[in-house]
Amino acid sequence: MANNEPNEQAKIIETNYLKNLDFDFSGEVIKKGRKLFSQSVRFIAASNNMKSLPEESISEVAFAGRSNVGKSSLINSVTGRKFIARTSQNPGRTQQLNFFEVGEKNFRLVDFPGFGYAKASKTSIQSWNRLIKSYVKYRSTLKRVLLLIDSRRGITFSDKEAMNTFNKLAVSYQLILTKVDKIKAKELNLIIERVKKECNINPAAHPFVHLTSSAKGIGIDFLRADIARLI
Repeated sequence: MANNEPNEQAKIIETNYLKNLDFDFSGEVIKKGRKLFSQSVRFIAASNNMKSLPEESISEVAFAGRSNVGKSSLINSVTGRKFIARTSQNPGRTQQLNFFEVGEKNFRLVDFPGFGYAKASKTSIQSWNRLIKSYVKYRSTLKRVLLLIDSRRGITFSDKEAMNTFNKLAVSYQLILTKVDKIKAKELNLIIERVKKECNINPAAHPFVHLTSSAKGIGIDFLRADIARLI
C-alpha cells in the first residue's frame, strides 16, 4: 500500500461520517454510543428453533452476513470485548442464533448463522434459512438487521438474496462494509458508491452505509452511536 493510502482512507471515512449532513455523528451522539456499550455484555442463549428463542421483552439488533464476513469480530469490537462472540478461521462456525444481552436487560445483539457456506449440508442450510426468515418475520422486538458486506468482494449473489428476503418481509436492514482497511482508497470509494446505489433501489434498506474494520477499530464508535439511536 502506498504511503499516502492511510491518509486517503481517513479522508473517505471523515467524509462518510463527519461531513455527512443527513446523519448526526456529533461528539454527544458518539458519547451516547460509548456509554451504552460500557455496560456489561453477556451471552444468554443459543437457539436453533423458534420455540427456544429468549422472551420478547427488550429490543434486539441482529448481525447477518456471509460466512467469514466478520460478524463475530465486529460484535466483539462493538461491545469492546475480545471473546464475547467466538471467532474462527473456519467459515460457518456460527450455526444458531446467538443472543448477547447488553446491560441489565437493556437490549440484545443477535449473531445470525453465516449464509453462503458451501460446505454445510443442504439440510443444515435449509434449517438455518427457515429459522432466520421466521425470526425476522415474527420477532416483534427486532429493531434492525445489520447486513455485513465484505468490502473486498462487494455485494455478492448471496448478499442480494438476503436483501431481497428482507425487502419482501419489510424488515429494516442496514449495510455495513467490513474489512475496509484491506483495500485501497480508490477501490473503497468505488465500493461505497456501488453499495449506496443498492440502498437507493432496495425499499427496506437504510440509506446510510457504515465503514468498519474490526482489526483497526475503524467506524466502531459510529456504529455504536447508530445502534444507540435504535434503543
